[in-house]
Amino acid sequence: MPKISQKGNQMPESPIRKLVPYAEIAKKKGHKVYHLNIGQPDIKTPEVALNAVKNADIKVLEYSHSAGFDSYREKLSNYYKKQNLPINKEDIIITTGGSEALLFALGSTMDTNDEIIIPEPFYANYNGFAVASGVNVVPVISSIESGFALPPIEDFEKLITPKTKAILICNPGNPTGYLYSQDEINQLAAIVKKHDLFLIADEVYREFTYDGYKHHSIMNVEGLENNAIMIDSVSKRFSMCGARIGCIVSKNKEVMATAMKFAQARLSPPTYAQIASEAALETPQSYFDEVIIEYKERRDILVNELNKIEGVMVAVPKGAFYCIAKLPVDDANDFAQWLLEKYDLNGETVMVAPASGFYSSPKVGLDEVRIAYVLKKEDLIKSVQILKEALNTYNK
Repeated sequence: MPKISQKGNQMPESPIRKLVPYAEIAKKKGHKVYHLNIGQPDIKTPEVALNAVKNADIKVLEYSHSAGFDSYREKLSNYYKKQNLPINKEDIIITTGGSEALLFALGSTMDTNDEIIIPEPFYANYNGFAVASGVNVVPVISSIESGFALPPIEDFEKLITPKTKAILICNPGNPTGYLYSQDEINQLAAIVKKHDLFLIADEVYREFTYDGYKHHSIMNVEGLENNAIMIDSVSKRFSMCGARIGCIVSKNKEVMATAMKFAQARLSPPTYAQIASEAALETPQSYFDEVIIEYKERRDILVNELNKIEGVMVAVPKGAFYCIAKLPVDDANDFAQWLLEKYDLNGETVMVAPASGFYSSPKVGLDEVRIAYVLKKEDLIKSVQILKEALNTYNK
């Protein structure tokens, strides 16, 4: 029998999706499963985006330009400028989701066996993108005790080798919800300029910040133009995860010319999804204001309820809609599977994402889970109640 590739063997499982078969079995038993495991917002997609697709008068579904619709990139540039980001149309290539933008970024800046430093825990698919690109992830660990703040810059410095090509951050963070301060962004900017590296920032949760905190983009750092690569997406901003539209943004013309080769190789991003994404830019600010209020209320309820459980520690997120909770268990992977296979409270259970899958360091985060607060408030309260009772039963 032909053998699969070594790269295929190295491709990690998704900690978010690997327990889906167990959830499906639980549902077949008649159990209600509260999904705290995946960042699929329940917020309605803006009607202006959906209506644009419904009303599109298309006779032939043609390829678009490999860089995406010219009109969309122009409007996206205007959107960024309203956010005080000095981004022009030529600085943008539309991609099939933020995922493809990250693959383009890695492919444009790194060769096989090059290294990228990432503060962990980090979005689990960064591991997969690195494997697919033949790149080695070098983790620098942040801790729940510090709220997952940026590790000391000296920790980054120690890890830099001739193979190091970039530092990658997610801001605000998935899975932690941590929001980097201007000082932390400046520290990262200084070290990448000192060592002539790229700073890649996944900024897809830019709008989701709380408690008066502001998002600080790498695209606003003066003198970083040749080092900065921003990743963006419509998935969470407009609750359009299924559209699969994102973009890679940089003022480094060599990076963008190389990324364009990757864009041409995959032909073009999807037409209908671009139509929806372009129209979504007309969404009124009131939509975001309401969404932020809703998520802040959900965050506060989730954190308050988790803090009532003995032995649980939670880092309060300043942005995005995730948090990491440390549980009184030895192995959150076993606990998460047990919740779906063997536990229910009055026919209901919860699904969480074991946090070890968000680390590349072995045996780290084994007692942690990522929770996405994308459910309505009453469901979050009920989910945490189930979690509390489940922990009592599991630890007996």
